[in-house]
Amino acid sequence: MRALRRPLLLTGLTSLLLLVSLTLILLSLHRLGGVNIWQMPLKHMAAFLGFGGFDCFVGYFVLGLMQPSAKSSSRRVPSGQRVAVGLLLVFVSLNIPTYLLAYHMTHLPRPSTADIRPSRNGQTPADRGLSYVTHNITVDEGAWLETWLIPASAAKGTVVLFPGNQGSKRNQLIGPAQTFHALGYNCLLVDFQGLGGSSGNTTTIGLKESADVAKAAAFVNALGLPSQFILYGVSMGSAAILRAIDQKTVAPDAVVLELPFATFLNAIRSRLRFHRLPPFPTAELTAFWGSVQHGVNGFSHNPVDYAKAVDCPALVIHGAQDKWTQVDEVRTLFENLSGPKQLVISPDAGHHQLIGVDRDLWETSVAAFLEAQL
Repeated sequence: MRALRRPLLLTGLTSLLLLVSLTLILLSLHRLGGVNIWQMPLKHMAAFLGFGGFDCFVGYFVLGLMQPSAKSSSRRVPSGQRVAVGLLLVFVSLNIPTYLLAYHMTHLPRPSTADIRPSRNGQTPADRGLSYVTHNITVDEGAWLETWLIPASAAKGTVVLFPGNQGSKRNQLIGPAQTFHALGYNCLLVDFQGLGGSSGNTTTIGLKESADVAKAAAFVNALGLPSQFILYGVSMGSAAILRAIDQKTVAPDAVVLELPFATFLNAIRSRLRFHRLPPFPTAELTAFWGSVQHGVNGFSHNPVDYAKAVDCPALVIHGAQDKWTQVDEVRTLFENLSGPKQLVISPDAGHHQLIGVDRDLWETSVAAFLEAQL
């Protein structure tokens, strides 16, 4: 029984040590502004580690009471059992942090008691002299997409705009919409679920958001707006657009894709490298736990592959200094586009919308693309 008691003791001590150390780390990061601990599954973490450790200690003492004598249990723990315990400890130490990381990446701050998200603070189209109407698109019972429709007189068509991860129509879409509107297009600015004024508090980095793209497209058709239909996306928004086209739930006349990422795994790896964390196997485990938490397959989430289904005109905009997605990855995605296409690489921009870095280049590129292709 001693051979069984030792693994129980080690597992119990490790569980409690992990609980204490993770709590201290999260509190420290929260105070430094690195993470919001209220986004973390604290109750689940405490229950898993606390009760798990407690059960191990109970088992340890019960087996001690059942042990017939000290002399008869003086045998050494077999090496196979020591290896098994070591593997168990490695498994726990790798999977708990990556589960929490996946949770943090895909769960957004809940609305406050006043039902106001931080991302709701900021300007509206009216601050740019644009009249607009707010529409809520019903997604499901109790779920909706909040949108702003900016109409244009004698409109040439309609541009539907989607933000990036943890962005919103307020802080990422008003500037581009102002330009599209000046070029003669209606603009529908959309908050994905979990962002801005839309319902929910989770994100899947473009996987489930592709259904939001389809909902917005159907809404535009229901309004009977001009037939020229263009999709614009930032980062995650671009991934959601590409996935929706690949799934054949939308068929736009043109797309403008800004700051797309090539594969979900590489997007995670680049962020881990930036924070000096080992990409392997952290990225794979994070993608796995994120997939489990949301019922999706993150390993197949590859916009570089979705791009092969795009046969409409496409403009791709990227920054050479982007620390999340390498230019070579964007070039591969661009080459996979099968329709007429243009690529704009800003030498000065990073993972920021080009309109905020070099507005002249952004506006000139977009205007020339629309004039040439539509």
